[in-house]
Amino acid sequence: MTAETGRPPDRAAGSWGSRPPGVPAAVPPPSVPLAFLAAASAGLVVCGVAWIWARNAAAVNPSADPVVAAVHFGVLATLSMGLLGATHQFTPVITGRPLRSLGLARATFVTWLLASWTLPFGIATRQLGVTAAGGALASIAIVALAVNLTAPLSARGKGAPVIALRFAVAGAVLTTFLGVAFVGDRQGSWFALSGHVDLAMGVIGMFGWLGITYVGVAEKLWPMFMLAHLPAGRRAGSVAVWTIPIGAAALAGGLGWSILGLAWVGAGVLAVGLGAHLMSLWAHVRHRRRKADLHLVFVISSAAWLLVGAGLALAGTLVLRHHYDQGVALVAAAMAAFGGWLLEALVGHAHKVVPFIVWSALRARGVATGPSGKPLMFADLYDHRWAAATYGTTTAGIAALCVGLGASLPAATAAAGLLLIVTGIMVAANLSIRPVHLLTAGRLSGDAPVAAGPVNAPASRGVTP
Repeated sequence: MTAETGRPPDRAAGSWGSRPPGVPAAVPPPSVPLAFLAAASAGLVVCGVAWIWARNAAAVNPSADPVVAAVHFGVLATLSMGLLGATHQFTPVITGRPLRSLGLARATFVTWLLASWTLPFGIATRQLGVTAAGGALASIAIVALAVNLTAPLSARGKGAPVIALRFAVAGAVLTTFLGVAFVGDRQGSWFALSGHVDLAMGVIGMFGWLGITYVGVAEKLWPMFMLAHLPAGRRAGSVAVWTIPIGAAALAGGLGWSILGLAWVGAGVLAVGLGAHLMSLWAHVRHRRRKADLHLVFVISSAAWLLVGAGLALAGTLVLRHHYDQGVALVAAAMAAFGGWLLEALVGHAHKVVPFIVWSALRARGVATGPSGKPLMFADLYDHRWAAATYGTTTAGIAALCVGLGASLPAATAAAGLLLIVTGIMVAANLSIRPVHLLTAGRLSGDAPVAAGPVNAPASRGVTP
């Protein structure tokens, strides 16, 4: 029985009652995280379209409305949507407690989906009412998220990942309501919304919400995906979890209130946290017991974009005083690289996480064999050649966007948009076509659903993601 609901764990309000053997009792139904992740692919496609449209404006003024709209399609409809899916899936796994309510999870998805498309569309078309509606929907979504996650995140003694997710929820609330204030300013001119104030909100969103979410989830996923067991006393992950949000808050405060000393202190603390995150990754890579694979390439490339972003940000800061336009361009490229850190990680982890979730869903519907007639494996659920091609388009798209923004080259920005469109389409197709085919074949063969139970999934090289 669960203390929160008084019902057995597999019948708790936020869990998946018909899960197959081996799936933890607290996990939500696959439809919850998969809806977010599918929408993130669609968001990446529209983000690419927006960058193609904004290519000329980005070369002249990185803070122009078309550019802001493209950024919001990337941050809200792609990165936030994907990480919200990961949060709904792995918060119950990490804590061992189900979500408070599946209804709240679905409400979060619907309202965030509407918000993440209407808000940037309103900015792009200068329709203030549409923008305001997007801001209101985003507020509803984040409140629903916070309420839903309070139940599992009230768990104690769960380590760095839980602490990170608590920070992430706080960062999501802060970022969203700052965004709502900025939306209101577009209508009422409440305050002077200068570039450094807008950048301050970007720092909170990028590191105090999205970044710390990825860091916390990664601390749970890396040991599983790499089969890595770190020696006792490794604290880099814990250092990252505490210093990233604190540094982001101080940097944002310094930028927002034009307190140069506070901004530099915050940047230093944030750099320590991000460095600790990279040290934790290196420790997991060193102690992994799984040979190098495409997932590892994605993760290492993601870390490289973090370093590129730090270098561009430092260069932009130094250049800004003497060559303002070039400094702004470099700062814009830095934010694109930081976004690339999260996008590369999101796409790479999706090729592990989605098959893991889909495998459970197929097993629950009685699909037990793969295309070869052998027991169904995670590796059977997508084409690995297309996954490698996706790595290429993702990495090239991020690089092109950084070049386009940093060097004010519309052609490079347009190429980035095209590559992002291709990436979104390939990810969605590659991770869905085979599972749909297997499900259809299973229905035609009359396979029976698998009952829930405590038995572990069959041991094989393909069962562990």
